[in-house]
Amino acid sequence: MTRFRPCIDLHAGSVKQIVGGTLTTTPDSSSLLQTNFTSDHPSSFYASLYKEHNLTGAHVIMLGPGNDSAAQAALEAWDGGMQVGGGITEQNAREWIERGAEKVIITSYLFPSSTFSLARLQAILHALDNDKHKLVIDLSCRRKDQKWFVATNKWQTVTDFELHQDSISLLEPHCSEFLIHAADVEGLQRGIDHELVSKLAEWCSIPVTYAGGGRSIEDLELVKQLSNGKVDLTIGSALDIFGGSGVKFEDCVRWNEEQVKEEANS
Repeated sequence: MTRFRPCIDLHAGSVKQIVGGTLTTTPDSSSLLQTNFTSDHPSSFYASLYKEHNLTGAHVIMLGPGNDSAAQAALEAWDGGMQVGGGITEQNAREWIERGAEKVIITSYLFPSSTFSLARLQAILHALDNDKHKLVIDLSCRRKDQKWFVATNKWQTVTDFELHQDSISLLEPHCSEFLIHAADVEGLQRGIDHELVSKLAEWCSIPVTYAGGGRSIEDLELVKQLSNGKVDLTIGSALDIFGGSGVKFEDCVRWNEEQVKEEANS
């Protein structure tokens, strides 16, 4: 069943909603960054809110340095209830699990020199005692020539790793789920990538969460229809708890509750 999955995006130690395509890897690029929202609340506020409403599968993403303390605060607010990503490697993956993450999310580390490394994926799994249920692979991507390619380094580097049935099948035995931001529409509130959502449902046999462009509660129903209930949706900038006006958090909570009831009665 399609669920609403919440997020906590961290930038420079604060909870923010950012236009994904404006993140860059250069230290003097702050003037280029487009920020939709900066919260007055700490990360722990959102983690506690998600815990209160049992919104499982939430992800905490550290966008660059200076976010470890904020990520830790979120994990402490919901010990074992949240996933954490951003700068995860074989050296620190186990540490984040020990610090309270339910799962770690790995992305850029798997693509040195913009090419997928199976050896690095195996090293991450080894660090996690070969427990794939503790690992989420982030395949956030950009469109190129009517195809989708994984984008790393704050979505600025487009790799040679194309998303299709074979590449998804290669990765599925090594992880418990996928997280996929459509970087071209992330943070823009201009609608989801319909074709990508449909393809993800076709390609993936494990849980997958799509993020990017969500702007109304109706998008949850749209993703449900496009994916036959196989893809979950993250809504960020449009959400009222992040300063948005398109979606009420309470409506997302209600949506999840209704899906659970519908599943139980089917």
